[in-house]
Amino acid sequence: MTQPGTMTAMSKEMQDCVDACMTCHNVCEEAMSSCMQMGGQAQMQIMRALMDCSEMTRCCADMMMRRSPMSAEMCAMCAKACDMCAEACMSMPDDKMMMRCAEACRRCAEMCRTMAGARM
Repeated sequence: MTQPGTMTAMSKEMQDCVDACMTCHNVCEEAMSSCMQMGGQAQMQIMRALMDCSEMTRCCADMMMRRSPMSAEMCAMCAKACDMCAEACMSMPDDKMMMRCAEACRRCAEMCRTMAGARM
């Protein structure tokens, strides 16, 4: 029996999703740094997707960790941001960093979609 005011343990699925969000956040940050070094106007759209995804994944992980009642909705939004970022990264198929980022985004999107459908 848990004491009043204590949180139940996080499920393995939720912990895996938090981990995927934080990995995606970190890879997006690395990819932003890589894009900034490349420069060019074409990178601006990719940068926006990377920034949105980076912020969304961090926020989503935070909300799941504190068991926010809005976690499911945030996971759904996070999945969408990750999908958009993966697509943007795929526009640079010869760049290993962007392909790594697209992979992290796809994994996070998949896990967030699962959590969005799960009861938190």
